[in-house]
Amino acid sequence: MGAPNRPQRLLDQVRDVLRRRHYAYRTEKSYIGWIRQFILFHGKRHPADMGAEEVEQFLTYLAVKRNVSSSTQNQALSALLFLYRHVLKVQLPWMDGITRAKKSARLPTVLSVNEVSRVLAQLDGVHGLIARLLYGAGLRVLECLRLRVKDLDFDRRHIIVRDAKGAKDRVTLLPDAVVPELRVHLQRRHERHRQDLLAGLGDTWLPHALARKYPNAARSWGWQFVFASRTYVYLQEYGRKVKFHLHEKAIQRAMRQAVRAASLSKPASCHTLRHSFATHLLESGHDIRTIQTLLGHKDVKTTMIYTHVASRGAQGAISPLDRL
Repeated sequence: MGAPNRPQRLLDQVRDVLRRRHYAYRTEKSYIGWIRQFILFHGKRHPADMGAEEVEQFLTYLAVKRNVSSSTQNQALSALLFLYRHVLKVQLPWMDGITRAKKSARLPTVLSVNEVSRVLAQLDGVHGLIARLLYGAGLRVLECLRLRVKDLDFDRRHIIVRDAKGAKDRVTLLPDAVVPELRVHLQRRHERHRQDLLAGLGDTWLPHALARKYPNAARSWGWQFVFASRTYVYLQEYGRKVKFHLHEKAIQRAMRQAVRAASLSKPASCHTLRHSFATHLLESGHDIRTIQTLLGHKDVKTTMIYTHVASRGAQGAISPLDRL
């Protein structure tokens, strides 16, 4: 007789439900992490044997002992809500009664045009091209790194951002200033891809079930990552080696070095370039709805925060001292 089937571990159940609902991989990692911490915090007790008191104790521990931000605390709560509602299938009234932490209304760090120029001057090669796209198109880091060749429209001068935050597509600008450099980069990528095909390689990673639906897409030029890694990784599910995009830590590290080399007095990251993109558009007279569309914000209230950091915001206020 064969060995009896072992019951699936709880975290594996969570992972399966997250993937079935097409949650982002980053969300999956964070939710699994928070649920694991919740279980360990309560001495490895099963969540089905716990209730509101244990959840409140865990959230209080995060805020008081670990001093996490309100957004981090709310993320942990969202993970636990997902666990109870969608995995354990437990509809407990007390879960709806747990109060979420109030988010801090913090203004984003924004660089001036001169500061952006100083930072970009410190970046060259692929990292420089990526940074110019982050600022020139208002992209998030992963949005830029996940770009496929087919997502670039040189004739219309726009970029299609696929499956962005909130599982939405959007269209944003393709700056004229990066077009020559981007064309040269793609020519080099195309030649490398041609050589990989001759060597029996050339497959790129495809999301969801696209690899099965379109068997030849993984080797086609249009589906290749614009900023692909140099190395291949063997995937068991594919049964062959595939290429992923560059790792985000590489550009984040290059950005930190560029900020130090530019001698900026304020902290700045890759996401600061996106904030600067929105703020500088606002300062140059573009309407808030256009900026909302380019950034992919669901609610215009999210975009309105840039009116507070723009030197000539929506109100166009000028200090009375400057009128003297």
